Parts: sequence; C-alpha cells; structure tokens
Amino acid sequence: MDTIWLTGAQWLAVLRVGLGLWWLESWRHKDRKGWLERGTGIAWAADVAAKHRWPAVRSGFEAVVAPRPRAMAYVVVYAELALGVGLVAGFLTPVALAGGLLLNLLYFTLMIHDWAEQGQNSMMALVSVVGLFAMCWQTWSVDAAVGWFG
Repeated sequence: MDTIWLTGAQWLAVLRVGLGLWWLESWRHKDRKGWLERGTGIAWAADVAAKHRWPAVRSGFEAVVAPRPRAMAYVVVYAELALGVGLVAGFLTPVALAGGLLLNLLYFTLMIHDWAEQGQNSMMALVSVVGLFAMCWQTWSVDAAVGWFG
C-alpha cells in the first residue's frame, strides 16, 4: 500500500483518533445538566420513540429505556465520553469501536426520520467498521504499547 506522509497503519490511527474526537465533541456539547438532572434527553427520545413508525422501536424503548430513564441517561452520556477517550488513547479499541457502532446503530434506528442526524450516524458507523476490520489500534495506541489485540 502506498500512502503520502504517513504509513497505512498511521492513517488508520488518524481515522481512529478523529472518530474519538467526534465522540468527545458529542459528549462536550451535550447539555449534561439537562440530561442527568432534568431528564431532557430521555424525555426527547421517549417522544421520538412514541411516534416511531416501527413498532419494535416503540416496544423496545418502553421495555428497556422507559423503566429506567435516569440510568439510561447516564449510560448514554458517559458512553459517549468513554468511547471518545478510548478511541483517542487507543485503549480497548476493539471494544470502543464495537460499542460505538452499536450506539450509532441505535441512534440511527431511533432517529430514522431525522435526515440531519443520519449522515453523522452512518459515517461514524462506517469509520467504526473500517477501524475494527483494519485493526486501527496497531499504531499510536495504548493497546499496541501493551501488546493487546495482536
């Protein structure tokens, strides 16, 4: 593989770090006080799920999220932070990539009608898949320094 400036593995590390920064920005701009103290994020998601055209989304939300809105708000907010830190540092990278892919797919499915969000979720999911299958933790990562994940 020929590349300019960096090796292929280094460019994949740049992609990984960029995805991590994207997750950190999602966490940074989130109104954490609203999400964690007033429940605004989960209330918004409940409204979206209630109007969703797919019954599985409505029933899934009611079964998993609605009974525990406070806990789920913490899961969402701190999952974005953990994904960002993990990807930037290259710490438990395959876990972070798989977790991020899952979170993006959940966001994508919940907000299937919101075209403004779909580009972001689909691109973040694509970078996660590329990073996972290209093993982007081989360079510039804690995982590589410790020798995890071969």
